[in-house]
Amino acid sequence: MAAQAAGRWGMAGKRMGLRGAGSGCGALRSAALPLLALALPGCASFTQQRIGIGEEPIVVGPPVRDNRTPMDAALACYAGWLGSRGNKPLVIAVGDVRDYTGKYSVNEGNAITQGGALMVASALGKLRGSVRIAERFDPVIAERELAYADRRQLGDGKVHDLAGPSGKQVVPWVPYFGGSIAASDYYIVGGITELNYDIRSGGIETGVNAVGPKARTYTQSVALDLRIVDTRSLLVVRTVSLTKQFTGYETGFGIFRFFGSDLFDINIGAKGQEPLQLGIRTALEEATMRLVAAVSRVDPEPCMRQANWAVSVPPVAPVSGSPTLRQRLGADGPPLNGPASTGTDSAEADVAILFETGMDGLQGGAEAAIDRIVASAKKGDVFVTLLTRDSETLDPKARAALTDRRIAALTAALARQGIAAGVISPVWRPDPNDPAIQRAGAGLQRLARLRIG
Repeated sequence: MAAQAAGRWGMAGKRMGLRGAGSGCGALRSAALPLLALALPGCASFTQQRIGIGEEPIVVGPPVRDNRTPMDAALACYAGWLGSRGNKPLVIAVGDVRDYTGKYSVNEGNAITQGGALMVASALGKLRGSVRIAERFDPVIAERELAYADRRQLGDGKVHDLAGPSGKQVVPWVPYFGGSIAASDYYIVGGITELNYDIRSGGIETGVNAVGPKARTYTQSVALDLRIVDTRSLLVVRTVSLTKQFTGYETGFGIFRFFGSDLFDINIGAKGQEPLQLGIRTALEEATMRLVAAVSRVDPEPCMRQANWAVSVPPVAPVSGSPTLRQRLGADGPPLNGPASTGTDSAEADVAILFETGMDGLQGGAEAAIDRIVASAKKGDVFVTLLTRDSETLDPKARAALTDRRIAALTAALARQGIAAGVISPVWRPDPNDPAIQRAGAGLQRLARLRIG
């Protein structure tokens, strides 16, 4: 791992040897003290506390806290969206989410967390009751108690009335009636499938007479693949494949010299790396939210922009001299299903709608985007961009036919909300003979631009 590749000089104060007390070196010793002081601010503060009488004091560090990730705000937002619909909460179980990378070190053990399933379950728990979790990962205790109940050995300290062949009877065991275990609607399984070491690194090291600074950066990445499955039919509803890069750095300054009979070997530096397991947890949380969105049909993209690692996309600016061309095609366009962006005319709004590869039906929570279109149309013109994944590669004729069906699906959905088809007009579509993909940001392509109003 990157930690193993750090080298001997990357650790602050790992090596410091001072031998002898010959004269003439006091100035160098005095100079070394400020260098050592530079390393101290990076050390974690701690206190010592004696827990029991007669015991040696132990080091006590920072207090326990909630395990927060960059996805916390997005999950809280999405929980509100799910709860506001008033529908019955989905019951979702978590199966095995394993480490499939096979990366193992004799000294450090498994490089990747073995608790992926537990992280996915915690991610569902952060949806605060908008989704109910069915325990399927470790049902051993429940199964044992059901066996005890079947043998009439399980009690709860109470007596129970049962109807028997000779009339009512009072029994001390807990009666079991079939069907008490709630069925799940869907379950999530998958695993962490990639761990790529040192995909990019760089640095500099200089020295004169074995004295000089060193600096280095390095990057690695992980990827995961999850899927959500319909429990009744065992059909996979949606798959998600995500990857994340991790960065680290090292800085240092070293002295290794003889001064007379004295050897001075001083290494001072700092090293930091983005926490690998925390990044995996964060990626699993985002994947979980996307999978829940696929079955709940509530679009997660407006909430995704609340993740504190998300980069805001600037609004599409109007073209000088032609305000109606603020939907210019050279820009990336508005964020997917995001809030309206404003140009010179605040009455106009931009909304993007995503169609999954090869599909012509609205899904994935497009209702929220439809609601925004209807609300914005009451104030002025609305520009709607139709998007799909850039993995959809069709010949121009097939692409045009599929786009026609997608526009028809959007038109029908708007008609049900009182928006007449006559006020919907296309302002841009690809040339019918152009096979090129019109990219619209990472992983997406632009299909058409419509004006409503």
